[in-house]
Amino acid sequence: MAFTRIYTGEDGQSHFEEMETPFQPGDPAQPGSFSQGAGGITFRRQPVGLVQDWHTAPRRQYIINLTGLAEIEIGSGERRRFGPGDVLLADDLTGRGHVTRVIGSEPRLSVTVPIDD
Repeated sequence: MAFTRIYTGEDGQSHFEEMETPFQPGDPAQPGSFSQGAGGITFRRQPVGLVQDWHTAPRRQYIINLTGLAEIEIGSGERRRFGPGDVLLADDLTGRGHVTRVIGSEPRLSVTVPIDD
C-alpha cells in the first residue's frame, strides 16, 4: 500500500515523498501486517472552502481521508489532491509547512492518528 509523506527538507520547505507500507509476514490468517505505536485517534469534519494557511504538522501523524477532497500545497507551489482512501503522513514539523484546502462539493471527513516516537 502506497502513501504520501510530507516532510521538511534541509531548505526549510515542505516536500512530498511517496512511500510503501513495510508489511511484515504474519500468520496464515494475516499474510502481511504493519504495526506502529499510536497515541489516540481524532475524527475531523471540515467544510468545503476551508483553508488552513501555511502551517506545520503539530506532531508526526497519519491522516486518512474518508470523504471529500483535500488539496495540499507545499513550499515549491506543487499541489496534490487527496480523496477517499488516501493516506498522508504529516511529518513537516518545522519550516514553512504546507497549506490545506478543502475543495470539491462535499465536506472532508478524515481520521488523524498521532504516531508514538
